[in-house]
Amino acid sequence: MPSQQVLLQKQAQIEEIKRLLTEYKVVGIASLEKVRAAQLQELKRKIKDKVFMKVFKNTLVKRAIDELSDKPELKKLEEYLTGANIFLFTNMNPFKLSLMLEKNKVKAIGKAGDRAAFDVVVPAGNTGLPPGPIISQFGQVGIPTRIESGSVWINKDTLVCKKGEVLSLQLANILSKLGIKSVEIGLSLKVVYDDGEIITEDELSIDLDEIRKSIEEAQKYAFNLSINAAIPMPENINLLLQKAYQEAYALSVNAAIPTKETIANLLREAYVKALALNQKIKLEESQ
Repeated sequence: MPSQQVLLQKQAQIEEIKRLLTEYKVVGIASLEKVRAAQLQELKRKIKDKVFMKVFKNTLVKRAIDELSDKPELKKLEEYLTGANIFLFTNMNPFKLSLMLEKNKVKAIGKAGDRAAFDVVVPAGNTGLPPGPIISQFGQVGIPTRIESGSVWINKDTLVCKKGEVLSLQLANILSKLGIKSVEIGLSLKVVYDDGEIITEDELSIDLDEIRKSIEEAQKYAFNLSINAAIPMPENINLLLQKAYQEAYALSVNAAIPTKETIANLLREAYVKALALNQKIKLEESQ
């Protein structure tokens, strides 16, 4: 039987969890797998003004959720209460929270079974490794080498693993020997509870470059539409005025309407036409 003191400590933790679940609009659950203690402490220090982070036992969190009868939607989190987790409490936008955690990840040497966080390229040049069995190990992972000045050289930049691919034991060993980092270590959100809504890890993943590209394309289409529809805005007013001037000028020339802007052009056209007419008359008289 647990002692009275242990029971009181557990109940105190449950009350703390209930308070946090009530106080904050956004609750995130992140896995602690492969997260180093020093890195976690540094992350806590960086974001302490925006996010409260704490490790609780999953069983205590479940009990706290069960006791919050006025927030039944929190029960949606229970299926994610597996493994070692850290809980993040905040009022910031959950997508901003996810991006902030991504930016605070650090690159590290990968191990067999890890997934590459990005395309891994082994650069050409001197590895500093002496010839020996290492040469065949390079060959096994598709890295072309040569012996020069008593050491192993890589002939060309070689893509050895694409983003998301699993590192083999042979490749992980080679990258470790070369000191090439292939993974990122840090917190990744498994799920976020946002004021009643559940946002999964896949939904939280944002490709900023793709979003930026989409916004740029949308801005381009909107700008062209505003020009074609002649909708004046600060962004297009200069171009609209230039277009209107050019169209008005062309209309006045085609309609032979003299203005101070068109009179010179109209006179030149009239002069050219008069010369042509005079030439035609002379030609007919000579026949």
